[in-house]
Amino acid sequence: MELLGEKCAVFGVYGEGLEVARLSFFGLFALQHRGQESAGIATANGKTMMVHKGMGLVSQVFNDELIGGFKGHIAVAHNRYSTAGGSKVKHAQPMLAAGASALKTVSYEDPHPSLNDSVSLSSGPDDGAIALVHNGNLPTTAALEEFLKARNVDTAEFSDSRMIVEAIAARMREGVELTTAIKDVYPLLTGAFSLLIMSSDSLVAVRDHCGIRPLSLARLNGGWVIASETCAFAPIGAEYERDIAPGELLVIDEKGLHSEQIAEPNPKLDIFEFVYFARPDSRLLGKSVYEVRRNFGVQLAKEYPLEADVVIPVPETAIASAIGYADALGLRFEMGLTKNRYIHRTFITPEQHVREQGVKAKLTAIPEVVGGKRVVVFDDSIVRGTTSRQIVKMLFEAGAKEVHFLVASPPVKFPDFYGIDTPNQKNLIAATKSVPEMQEYLGATSLRFLSYEGMIAATGLPESQFCTSCFTGIYPIDIKERAQEITFR
Repeated sequence: MELLGEKCAVFGVYGEGLEVARLSFFGLFALQHRGQESAGIATANGKTMMVHKGMGLVSQVFNDELIGGFKGHIAVAHNRYSTAGGSKVKHAQPMLAAGASALKTVSYEDPHPSLNDSVSLSSGPDDGAIALVHNGNLPTTAALEEFLKARNVDTAEFSDSRMIVEAIAARMREGVELTTAIKDVYPLLTGAFSLLIMSSDSLVAVRDHCGIRPLSLARLNGGWVIASETCAFAPIGAEYERDIAPGELLVIDEKGLHSEQIAEPNPKLDIFEFVYFARPDSRLLGKSVYEVRRNFGVQLAKEYPLEADVVIPVPETAIASAIGYADALGLRFEMGLTKNRYIHRTFITPEQHVREQGVKAKLTAIPEVVGGKRVVVFDDSIVRGTTSRQIVKMLFEAGAKEVHFLVASPPVKFPDFYGIDTPNQKNLIAATKSVPEMQEYLGATSLRFLSYEGMIAATGLPESQFCTSCFTGIYPIDIKERAQEITFR
């Protein structure tokens, strides 16, 4: 799988007596796959709020001393993969905004001052501060910009997430309380959003009316946990309760949990969550991600059965699909590609020779598995095609006799505007090449994609439940002026 960024992971906790910052750290740790660019945690204790965020992995941004310094019984936390906003700490979340007076900055000794990679902030009891974390993307922010400019807020260099929190805070400065402010701003949010918003004494969750990005609720020792994926619950001992509904606004405060439907739901979970983003031990729409991915492989075995000596996956997300395919056809399954699991974002630029090695820094073929064999290699998707091409070349160099490249999803022909960092359409190989042309570019013995119908069937859910825009070009939430970037062929 060529690297796609997902924007991002959100996590929240509410509970008296809970170590909310520590729980948030382990929640973010479980959701690290959704973003490795930056991480942040904010906590509140009923009066004041504090936040720490920085560039890098969760384990690079936080240590035990920092976590121990957080006070409070409410927290929101975030992992980010940068997209349009860029790779800067000012775009890291949680984002704080003042519902009353200006926030005070607390000095923090930056361990990497040249990178400007960490910041700590706090609010006093009179600031009326709110903290926001966002998973998703607003393809157009024109309505938000107009709203903010009418209130003399300069939106230059604002990300969509920054605009959302500033708009909510602006309404609060006009005298309305948090939930009313969110409801007032909600119609201005055109796009995908799973949001958590924290005030000094409450935690609020809200999803767009299509629920394009996942968001789930769990119980923990009399308190509540909210996370982008259910895989974040087990590591902290939380018990899954339910998904937060598309268009639902849910509030947790000292009175308990209460919710209301603020938009007519039109459920359209992004099917790419099943294809690539979600962890295999998560559940989406009541379905095991692992089982659905395994079904992708079983389905492809019906559509394109091959005679081969070995089936291997591109780790990690294609493993279940490769197992399903091999089992269905009685073929041998092996791990013929080894991944360096410690390859993550780094501030060190590779030496030129290493940079030219490309995918070999992350994946290595095992000659003992593929040498002299007819190899079926499975991946979850093909985006630009450059990584797939290098993998095919690597397998032939390791002695493979044939390399059949199978993909556990249909061709990605359209860019995403709802929070996945896909390239411009002209850079999507399936948007410009036919399958035979892609096969020639990859240098594979054969190339086959799972059919669209097969992908839907493998989920066991109706097509109407999903956003499939990457494959169909049908965008369930209006992408407004961005529609001019799309062509059909």
